[in-house]
Amino acid sequence: MSHVNEAPTPPATASREPIRTEQEGGVLHVRLNPFRHDDTLSIAVVEALTDLLDDLNPDVRVLVLSSLGEDFCTGADRREYSAALAMDPTGAALRRIADKAHRLCQALESTHAITIGRLHGGVLGAGLALAAYCDLRAGADTCRFRMPEVGVGLPPAWGGAMGRLISEAGVARIRELMLTCDQFDAPTAHRLGLLHQTAALDQLDDVIARWTRPLLRRSHESLVLTKRMLAGYARADRTADVALLDSHLLTSHFAQLG
Repeated sequence: MSHVNEAPTPPATASREPIRTEQEGGVLHVRLNPFRHDDTLSIAVVEALTDLLDDLNPDVRVLVLSSLGEDFCTGADRREYSAALAMDPTGAALRRIADKAHRLCQALESTHAITIGRLHGGVLGAGLALAAYCDLRAGADTCRFRMPEVGVGLPPAWGGAMGRLISEAGVARIRELMLTCDQFDAPTAHRLGLLHQTAALDQLDDVIARWTRPLLRRSHESLVLTKRMLAGYARADRTADVALLDSHLLTSHFAQLG
Protein backbone atom coordinates (compact mmCIF):
# COMPACT_ATOMS: atom_id res chain seq x y z
CA MET A 1 0.00 0.00 0.00
CA SER A 2 1.44 3.37 -0.94
CA HIS A 3 2.20 5.91 1.73
CA VAL A 4 0.00 9.00 1.75
CA ASN A 5 -0.15 12.20 3.76
CA GLU A 6 3.37 11.99 5.22
CA ALA A 7 3.66 15.67 4.25
CA PRO A 8 0.06 16.78 4.92
CA THR A 9 0.23 20.31 3.51
CA PRO A 10 -1.41 20.35 0.07
CA PRO A 11 0.61 21.66 -2.87
CA ALA A 12 -0.07 25.15 -4.17
CA THR A 13 -1.73 23.66 -7.24
CA ALA A 14 -4.14 21.49 -5.23
CA SER A 15 -7.66 21.27 -6.58
CA ARG A 16 -10.30 23.43 -4.94
CA GLU A 17 -12.60 20.41 -4.74
CA PRO A 18 -13.62 19.88 -1.10
CA ILE A 19 -12.49 16.25 -1.09
CA ARG A 20 -10.10 14.19 -3.18
CA THR A 21 -10.49 10.46 -3.75
CA GLU A 22 -8.23 7.66 -4.93
CA GLN A 23 -9.18 3.99 -5.13
CA GLU A 24 -6.70 1.14 -4.73
CA GLY A 25 -8.55 -2.11 -5.31
CA GLY A 26 -11.22 -2.37 -2.63
CA VAL A 27 -9.81 0.56 -0.63
CA LEU A 28 -11.04 4.09 -1.25
CA HIS A 29 -8.90 6.92 0.13
CA VAL A 30 -10.98 10.02 0.81
CA ARG A 31 -8.97 13.12 1.74
CA LEU A 32 -10.37 16.37 3.00
CA ASN A 33 -8.89 19.05 0.77
CA PRO A 34 -8.87 22.46 2.49
CA PHE A 35 -8.01 25.31 0.17
CA ARG A 36 -8.03 27.88 2.95
CA HIS A 37 -5.51 27.54 5.74
CA ASP A 38 -7.92 26.84 8.62
CA ASP A 39 -8.79 23.18 7.91
CA THR A 40 -12.41 23.66 8.95
CA LEU A 41 -15.27 21.36 8.07
CA SER A 42 -17.20 23.49 5.62
CA ILE A 43 -20.68 22.91 4.23
CA ALA A 44 -19.08 21.96 0.91
CA VAL A 45 -17.08 19.19 2.60
CA VAL A 46 -20.13 17.89 4.45
CA GLU A 47 -22.16 17.77 1.24
CA ALA A 48 -19.36 16.16 -0.78
CA LEU A 49 -18.80 13.43 1.83
CA THR A 50 -22.52 12.71 2.12
CA ASP A 51 -22.94 12.50 -1.66
CA LEU A 52 -19.97 10.14 -1.87
CA LEU A 53 -21.34 7.86 0.85
CA ASP A 54 -24.85 7.87 -0.64
CA ASP A 55 -23.48 6.67 -3.99
CA LEU A 56 -20.60 4.55 -2.72
CA ASN A 57 -19.65 1.82 -5.17
CA PRO A 58 -20.38 -1.68 -3.81
CA ASP A 59 -16.83 -2.77 -4.62
CA VAL A 60 -15.42 -0.37 -2.00
CA ARG A 61 -14.73 -2.57 1.00
CA VAL A 62 -12.71 -0.11 3.09
CA LEU A 63 -12.87 3.69 3.15
CA VAL A 64 -9.92 5.57 4.66
CA LEU A 65 -10.75 9.14 5.68
CA SER A 66 -7.83 11.56 6.07
CA SER A 67 -6.90 15.15 5.25
CA LEU A 68 -4.44 16.96 3.03
CA GLY A 69 -4.33 19.88 5.46
CA GLU A 70 -1.88 20.57 8.25
CA ASP A 71 -4.58 19.32 10.64
CA PHE A 72 -7.16 16.59 10.19
CA CYS A 73 -9.94 19.06 10.99
CA THR A 74 -10.20 22.06 13.31
CA GLY A 75 -14.00 22.01 13.56
CA ALA A 76 -17.04 23.44 11.83
CA ASP A 77 -16.89 26.80 10.06
CA ARG A 78 -18.91 29.11 12.34
CA ARG A 79 -18.69 31.88 9.75
CA GLU A 80 -20.95 29.84 7.50
CA TYR A 81 -23.47 29.47 10.32
CA SER A 82 -23.54 33.22 10.94
CA ALA A 83 -23.85 33.94 7.22
CA ALA A 84 -26.76 31.49 6.88
CA LEU A 85 -28.64 33.15 9.72
CA ALA A 86 -27.98 36.61 8.31
CA MET A 87 -29.34 35.50 4.95
CA ASP A 88 -32.39 33.81 6.49
CA PRO A 89 -33.30 35.21 9.94
CA THR A 90 -36.01 32.55 10.35
CA GLY A 91 -33.21 30.04 11.03
CA ALA A 92 -34.49 27.54 8.46
CA ALA A 93 -31.29 27.71 6.38
CA LEU A 94 -29.08 27.21 9.42
CA ARG A 95 -31.17 24.26 10.59
CA ARG A 96 -30.77 22.66 7.16
CA ILE A 97 -26.99 23.06 7.42
CA ALA A 98 -26.91 21.43 10.86
CA ASP A 99 -29.20 18.63 9.67
CA LYS A 100 -26.70 17.93 6.88
CA ALA A 101 -24.02 17.25 9.50
CA HIS A 102 -26.35 14.79 11.23
CA ARG A 103 -27.07 13.06 7.93
CA LEU A 104 -23.35 12.75 7.16
CA CYS A 105 -22.63 11.09 10.48
CA GLN A 106 -25.51 8.65 10.02
CA ALA A 107 -24.21 7.85 6.53
CA LEU A 108 -20.76 7.09 7.94
CA GLU A 109 -22.24 4.85 10.60
CA SER A 110 -24.44 2.91 8.18
CA THR A 111 -22.36 2.67 4.99
CA HIS A 112 -21.44 -0.83 3.82
CA ALA A 113 -17.70 -0.02 3.82
CA ILE A 114 -15.55 -0.37 6.91
CA THR A 115 -14.46 3.20 7.63
CA ILE A 116 -11.04 4.10 9.00
CA GLY A 117 -10.12 7.54 10.29
CA ARG A 118 -6.47 8.45 9.65
CA LEU A 119 -5.82 11.39 11.97
CA HIS A 120 -2.99 13.88 12.31
CA GLY A 121 -2.46 17.34 13.75
CA GLY A 122 -5.49 18.99 15.32
CA VAL A 123 -8.69 17.00 15.69
CA LEU A 124 -11.10 19.51 17.19
CA GLY A 125 -14.84 19.89 17.69
CA ALA A 126 -16.69 18.73 14.60
CA GLY A 127 -13.46 17.12 13.39
CA LEU A 128 -13.48 14.83 16.42
CA ALA A 129 -17.19 14.20 15.90
CA LEU A 130 -16.55 13.17 12.29
CA ALA A 131 -13.69 10.87 13.31
CA ALA A 132 -15.79 9.28 16.07
CA TYR A 133 -18.22 7.94 13.47
CA CYS A 134 -15.45 5.98 11.74
CA ASP A 135 -15.35 2.28 12.61
CA LEU A 136 -11.61 2.32 13.31
CA ARG A 137 -9.37 5.28 14.15
CA ALA A 138 -5.59 5.54 13.97
CA GLY A 139 -3.80 8.73 14.91
CA ALA A 140 -0.31 10.16 14.77
CA ASP A 141 1.28 10.28 18.20
CA THR A 142 1.45 14.08 17.83
CA CYS A 143 -2.33 14.50 17.43
CA ARG A 144 -4.06 17.14 19.53
CA PHE A 145 -7.71 16.69 20.50
CA ARG A 146 -10.18 19.15 21.98
CA MET A 147 -13.91 19.70 22.38
CA PRO A 148 -13.93 23.52 22.46
CA GLU A 149 -17.64 24.27 21.99
CA VAL A 150 -18.56 25.27 25.55
CA GLY A 151 -15.44 27.44 25.76
CA VAL A 152 -16.57 29.51 22.77
CA GLY A 153 -20.17 29.65 23.92
CA LEU A 154 -21.60 26.97 21.63
CA PRO A 155 -23.73 23.92 22.45
CA PRO A 156 -21.86 20.67 21.61
CA ALA A 157 -24.33 20.00 18.83
CA TRP A 158 -22.76 18.75 15.60
CA GLY A 159 -23.92 15.63 13.81
CA GLY A 160 -25.42 14.03 16.91
CA ALA A 161 -21.90 13.27 18.05
CA MET A 162 -22.43 13.60 21.81
CA GLY A 163 -24.19 10.25 21.97
CA ARG A 164 -21.62 8.59 19.74
CA LEU A 165 -18.69 9.95 21.79
CA ILE A 166 -20.31 8.81 25.02
CA SER A 167 -20.90 5.30 23.65
CA GLU A 168 -17.28 5.13 22.45
CA ALA A 169 -15.47 6.63 25.46
CA GLY A 170 -17.90 6.75 28.41
CA VAL A 171 -20.05 9.50 29.83
CA ALA A 172 -17.75 10.49 32.73
CA ARG A 173 -14.72 11.33 30.61
CA ILE A 174 -16.70 12.95 27.81
CA ARG A 175 -18.50 15.08 30.39
CA GLU A 176 -15.15 16.24 31.80
CA LEU A 177 -13.66 17.01 28.39
CA MET A 178 -16.74 18.83 27.12
CA LEU A 179 -17.16 20.96 30.24
CA THR A 180 -13.46 21.83 30.72
CA CYS A 181 -12.58 22.07 26.99
CA ASP A 182 -9.15 20.71 27.95
CA GLN A 183 -6.82 19.69 25.14
CA PHE A 184 -5.71 16.06 25.27
CA ASP A 185 -3.08 14.09 23.41
CA ALA A 186 -2.98 10.90 21.37
CA PRO A 187 -2.07 8.58 24.29
CA THR A 188 -5.06 9.93 26.23
CA ALA A 189 -7.33 9.48 23.22
CA HIS A 190 -6.06 5.91 22.95
CA ARG A 191 -6.80 5.19 26.61
CA LEU A 192 -10.32 6.59 26.16
CA GLY A 193 -11.01 4.48 23.08
CA LEU A 194 -11.21 7.48 20.76
CA LEU A 195 -8.12 6.09 19.02
CA HIS A 196 -7.63 2.38 18.44
CA GLN A 197 -3.97 2.75 17.45
CA THR A 198 -1.30 5.45 17.60
CA ALA A 199 1.96 5.66 15.67
CA ALA A 200 4.55 8.11 14.48
CA LEU A 201 3.19 10.08 11.52
CA ASP A 202 5.56 8.40 9.05
CA GLN A 203 4.37 4.97 10.27
CA LEU A 204 0.64 5.72 10.26
CA ASP A 205 0.04 4.20 6.82
CA ASP A 206 1.61 0.94 8.04
CA VAL A 207 -1.02 0.80 10.79
CA ILE A 208 -3.76 1.39 8.23
CA ALA A 209 -2.32 -1.33 5.97
CA ARG A 210 -2.28 -3.84 8.84
CA TRP A 211 -6.01 -3.26 9.16
CA THR A 212 -6.96 -3.13 5.50
CA ARG A 213 -5.14 -6.29 4.36
CA PRO A 214 -7.17 -8.71 6.52
CA LEU A 215 -10.38 -6.71 6.05
CA LEU A 216 -10.10 -7.19 2.29
CA ARG A 217 -9.69 -10.96 2.74
CA ARG A 218 -12.72 -11.43 4.96
CA SER A 219 -16.29 -12.09 3.91
CA HIS A 220 -17.80 -8.76 2.93
CA GLU A 221 -21.27 -9.81 4.07
CA SER A 222 -19.94 -10.85 7.49
CA LEU A 223 -18.16 -7.52 7.90
CA VAL A 224 -21.24 -5.50 6.94
CA LEU A 225 -23.48 -7.55 9.23
CA THR A 226 -21.05 -7.22 12.14
CA LYS A 227 -20.69 -3.48 11.57
CA ARG A 228 -24.45 -3.00 11.59
CA MET A 229 -24.92 -5.20 14.66
CA LEU A 230 -22.34 -3.10 16.50
CA ALA A 231 -24.07 0.09 15.38
CA GLY A 232 -27.38 -1.31 16.56
CA TYR A 233 -26.05 -2.12 20.03
CA ALA A 234 -24.38 1.30 20.25
CA ARG A 235 -27.63 3.00 19.30
CA ALA A 236 -29.55 0.91 21.83
CA ASP A 237 -27.25 2.42 24.43
CA ARG A 238 -28.46 5.85 23.23
CA THR A 239 -32.18 5.29 23.70
CA ALA A 240 -32.71 8.92 24.69
CA ASP A 241 -30.69 10.25 21.74
CA VAL A 242 -31.77 13.84 21.09
CA ALA A 243 -29.43 14.41 18.14
CA LEU A 244 -32.24 15.61 15.89
CA LEU A 245 -32.48 18.66 18.15
CA ASP A 246 -28.92 19.72 17.34
CA SER A 247 -29.97 21.96 14.47
CA HIS A 248 -32.48 23.78 16.71
CA LEU A 249 -29.87 24.24 19.45
CA LEU A 250 -27.36 25.76 17.05
CA THR A 251 -29.93 28.00 15.43
CA SER A 252 -31.27 29.34 18.73
CA HIS A 253 -27.72 30.02 19.91
CA PHE A 254 -26.74 32.03 16.84
CA ALA A 255 -30.09 33.84 16.87
CA GLN A 256 -29.36 35.01 20.42
CA LEU A 257 -25.93 36.24 19.36
CA GLY A 258 -27.54 38.21 16.54
